[in-house]
Amino acid sequence: MARKPIIAGNWKMNNTIAAGVELVKELIPLVKDNDKVDIVVCPTSTALAGVSEAKKGSNIHVGAQNVHWEKSGAFTGEISADMLTEIGVEYCVLGHSERRDYFGETDEGVNKRARAAFAAGITPIICCGESLEIREKGAYLEKVAYQVKMALDGFKPEEVEKLVIAYEPIWAIGTGKTATFDQAEEVCKHIRETVAAAYGQKAADEIRIQYGGSVKPATIKDLMQQPNVDGALVGGASLKAKDFSEIVNF
Repeated sequence: MARKPIIAGNWKMNNTIAAGVELVKELIPLVKDNDKVDIVVCPTSTALAGVSEAKKGSNIHVGAQNVHWEKSGAFTGEISADMLTEIGVEYCVLGHSERRDYFGETDEGVNKRARAAFAAGITPIICCGESLEIREKGAYLEKVAYQVKMALDGFKPEEVEKLVIAYEPIWAIGTGKTATFDQAEEVCKHIRETVAAAYGQKAADEIRIQYGGSVKPATIKDLMQQPNVDGALVGGASLKAKDFSEIVNF
């Protein structure tokens, strides 16, 4: 079946409010005629409101980089789903390897955050991926399948089909290394099969699966020809309007 591709730019800890607004304003005319792809930019929390305002009237959606599972409370440094929806956030990147590695996020925590986001009307972009050590041991399919099962725990099949999963091999994030197209397809196909086994074929057919890891304009077209790759989660290349627009307009 035809799934609408989704290209999301993860700005990580880059861009002030002014720089983020300038970037999205530069991006708008470059992608304005593209109705074939869901286009998402994910600024830092401080820039979310400014970018959300600047993109109004365009075909660009705004995503956050994190969300807490509680509506409010004594959770210093966190942000709730209601706080995000109030400023127009529609997507949220969850479980990125940098969150897992640097800040101790767990599979259970990713699941709780994803369920809170979804309940508030925010589409989770749930990240999964293996380290170089796990890949070299040949255990990468099992690792990714486990992460997916944990992240989707408690979701209903009709909810799963609305989610986004981003496969990001950790060894290809910010390293300049990129998984081959066959490697990306192999894991994305396995993710879809994992979803089918747990939630049924309809959910598996509808859920969108991205690839992330040093995605560039030069590689996006071939990547998107893989039958189980429905888009990309873009890091560094999303910080330049021209590069990101070339990826979006593949």
